[in-house]
Amino acid sequence: MPGVRVGHVTLKNGDDVNTGVTAIIPHEGNIFRDKPLAASHVINGYGKSVGLVQVDELGTIETPLVLTNTLSVGTASTALIRYMLERNEDIGDTTSTVNPMVFECNDGHLNDIRGLHVTEQHVLDALACASETCEEGDVGAGTGMSCYSMKGGIGSASRVFELYGETYTLGALLLTNFGSQRDLMIAGDAVGERMYRANHPDEAEKGSVIVILATDAPLSARQLARVARRAQSGLARTGSIAGNGSGEIALAFTTRNRLPHYETGKPHTIELVYEEDIDVVFRAAIESVEESVISSMTHAHRVVGRKSHTRECLADELRKIEK
Repeated sequence: MPGVRVGHVTLKNGDDVNTGVTAIIPHEGNIFRDKPLAASHVINGYGKSVGLVQVDELGTIETPLVLTNTLSVGTASTALIRYMLERNEDIGDTTSTVNPMVFECNDGHLNDIRGLHVTEQHVLDALACASETCEEGDVGAGTGMSCYSMKGGIGSASRVFELYGETYTLGALLLTNFGSQRDLMIAGDAVGERMYRANHPDEAEKGSVIVILATDAPLSARQLARVARRAQSGLARTGSIAGNGSGEIALAFTTRNRLPHYETGKPHTIELVYEEDIDVVFRAAIESVEESVISSMTHAHRVVGRKSHTRECLADELRKIEK
């Protein structure tokens, strides 16, 4: 996605520490003063994210987005607030406070999550190193994550489409930590069922997945909510059943339409896609989410973590069932 930057800090120390931080910066300007329109959709609400209530009420985001492990949400939120205060002297003084956006998944299977290894400085470092290139797999917040009982992590994909003679992009970044191995589907092929029949250990559907969708198409907050809801279709294509213990949250934003923090004395206008034309955006979101799940696994490596818990990589597991 042009203008959207991503930064990772990866924490690995022996077998016990496998965690990290991923930061997403929506545009290169001042996000607090120039807020991208946004919306969220909670597929299954078993999660501890920060900031969603205000997004759904006001239809904007005003900070970068930070992904980390469940017990580091408070640390990440404080660091993100410090980051915003440093760049905006008016916050909490002459104007309102700020709504930090922090998302989480539980990496406790592979990581000593009780050790609280993520610090505020790690969050600030992830923000500082953000760039337009995005490393995938077991990096950043994805370092200790599992997907379909194998190694998951950070996955990303995008689609380019045309509307009204212009070219637009929709990009997805996912933190994958969900799924039961027997349910995994790749391009319609039930590969997970074959793995299950081969007597591989399987687990109940639990975990989480965070879906961040970014586009430069001219959408309203209401339309972005519709796009965010399509994340569920992309996840389902890979076999997800959105199980009882899985926290599954999607957030979508556009860099094309923004609202200024300070009023200008006149109505603010935005551009909108006609509803009859929005299917191309839905398709881009669904395909990008599906591909991002698989990409998070194909870029990840085998990891031996806390208490010798092991997550195999997808490529190795596929080779086993092909023999």
